[in-house]
Amino acid sequence: MDLRANWNYPTSVRFGAGRIAELADAVQVAGMRNPLFVTDPNLAKLPMAQQAAVSLGNARIFSDIKSNPVEPNVAAGVDAFKRGGHDGVVAFGGGSALDVGKLIAFMAGQTRPVWDFEDVGDWWTRANADAIAPVVAVPTTAGTGSEVGRAAVVTDEKTHTKKIIFHPRMMPKVTICDPELTVGMPPIITAGTGMDAFSHCLEAYCGPFYHPLADGIAVEGVRLVKENLETAVKEGKNLQARAHMMSAAAMGATSFQKALGAIHALSHPVGSLYDTHHGLTNGVFMPYVLIFNRKAIDDRIVRLAAYIGLKPRFKAFVDFVLELRAETGVPHTLAGLNVGDDRVDTIVEMAPKDPTAGGNPVPLDKRAARTIFMRALEGRL
Repeated sequence: MDLRANWNYPTSVRFGAGRIAELADAVQVAGMRNPLFVTDPNLAKLPMAQQAAVSLGNARIFSDIKSNPVEPNVAAGVDAFKRGGHDGVVAFGGGSALDVGKLIAFMAGQTRPVWDFEDVGDWWTRANADAIAPVVAVPTTAGTGSEVGRAAVVTDEKTHTKKIIFHPRMMPKVTICDPELTVGMPPIITAGTGMDAFSHCLEAYCGPFYHPLADGIAVEGVRLVKENLETAVKEGKNLQARAHMMSAAAMGATSFQKALGAIHALSHPVGSLYDTHHGLTNGVFMPYVLIFNRKAIDDRIVRLAAYIGLKPRFKAFVDFVLELRAETGVPHTLAGLNVGDDRVDTIVEMAPKDPTAGGNPVPLDKRAARTIFMRALEGRL
């Protein structure tokens, strides 16, 4: 194994109940005087978002964002940013709002199209780094961890492809993680976002690259999911469980700089073609990918099982995943997400090309992608 590596870790995080009261101070610390407040259309109607915007002097709200964001959402946000003379972004919401907010701040000063900055090779160096506006991130879900990430996901509507846009300076200057903001999440969204955090930690840990710092964060993130996700789903007002899940989400995003894999490589095309919830899609694929990858990850999963209090057996970990999905309402098959076999050939073509595919511990070619997809469709473990 090549032990040479480049490691990066996240930004300043203000964590804890009630910390949203510090939003105005965080904006000032980030160097903003006139931020654009970016959120999703549902949150924009709720008091917590409106109160946050008011605390910034009635900041202008931009909320033209789909649940699976597309490039026109970013373009509209950039236009609003420029017309309002804004000097930064407050990204407030779940993964879609956080990603679009970060992309608006990133793209507002660029002259090239967003696709020129896809996470391929060193494409990020094409950007004018000095023109990237600052971001303060405020997550209201516990899943993507985009609040501590240097990338964002956006769908290319022409190709129905989810693409990852990356730049080191896309990292928010300050993040406020207030678990009280997640208390209102419905159970199925709590489950879906929690499965997203879980999949980030799990795939990072199983990735074939050398990154012991990420491994350590990932295994603790898995433990927090094991001990808190079911409680957060069933007892939505349990602030301790909500807080631990918010930590797990940030830990997942911190650790997956090491790798993601086939869970995401398959989930991305399914999400872009069927508009499924990303975290729920990850949760459906998880056990099928685990079993497919077993020959490469058996020893690691045995250690992980022991760490989180299970019998040190691969099967014990898979059984835990299946039980957690059942207890939190995550479907066992893709049919539960209204996904069929009508676009299987397209998905099989797209998955190996997804930028996350290269981090799978077993090579993900079209044959492998078809095998996993069909097992998840039919429920064959």
